[in-house]
Amino acid sequence: MANGELSKIGPVVLIGAGKMGLALARGWIAAGLPANELVLVDPKPSDVAQQFSAQTSVRLVSTARGVLVAVMVLAVKPQVMASVLPELRPIIGAHTLVISIAAGISIDAIASGLGTERVIRTMPNTPAQVGKGVTGAVPAGGVSAADRSVADALMRAAGDVVWFDDESMIDAVTAVSGSGPAYVFHFVEALAAAGMRQGFDAEQAMRLARQTVIGAAALLEADPSPAAVLRQNVTSPNGTTEAALEVLMAPNGLTNLMEKTVMAAKLRSEELGR
Repeated sequence: MANGELSKIGPVVLIGAGKMGLALARGWIAAGLPANELVLVDPKPSDVAQQFSAQTSVRLVSTARGVLVAVMVLAVKPQVMASVLPELRPIIGAHTLVISIAAGISIDAIASGLGTERVIRTMPNTPAQVGKGVTGAVPAGGVSAADRSVADALMRAAGDVVWFDDESMIDAVTAVSGSGPAYVFHFVEALAAAGMRQGFDAEQAMRLARQTVIGAAALLEADPSPAAVLRQNVTSPNGTTEAALEVLMAPNGLTNLMEKTVMAAKLRSEELGR
């Protein structure tokens, strides 16, 4: 199913109109989901959610009670999921596909709470807010090929989608791409701080560091070459970049640090899911 066919899958009910939920909703509307086929459910909607509803004519309600649903997307905070699922169970039917973006909440917990096996667990990341996200997705055993196609179309409206058969991989997805944007943002902070120690003022250092990462990311998107090849293209023999990479690529350099970083996030994701 292509994004242009989103008009055929409604009604879609989004439970939770926070930043990530609204990012997805904007992507769906832009990709062709009719506004009258989308319902936002949030008991305490933000001003941004209310503004989005007013601008798009998407219905915004405080409860899902009585709402017709073909696809339900769970975008609530993990810590409130246990109290939310019983409230939603009465509107779940054999026709309903459930997609969760809640971190740490297992397929079994959602399936048991809602009384359905048609559950897909996903983990998008924050660049979905600008249509540049990536989502890891795992289907439950009761999910059909058509269900998977629907979920793929919905999540692809916010970026790329990578599918897995093993639910345990979602913890690794969380550690790599879910938390990954924060690693990149901190790299920008660290690069700017290093620049300040070379004499730049704070504004100059941040502009240089920020645009360097933005430009490098754009080059990654535009050039299909492996990242290693792009790195080599920048690295002249015996040049300044090579001198810097000797530090970053040392045995205790960036690769080792990222392995520890990802493992720490993965272990925490596993703890949250227990």
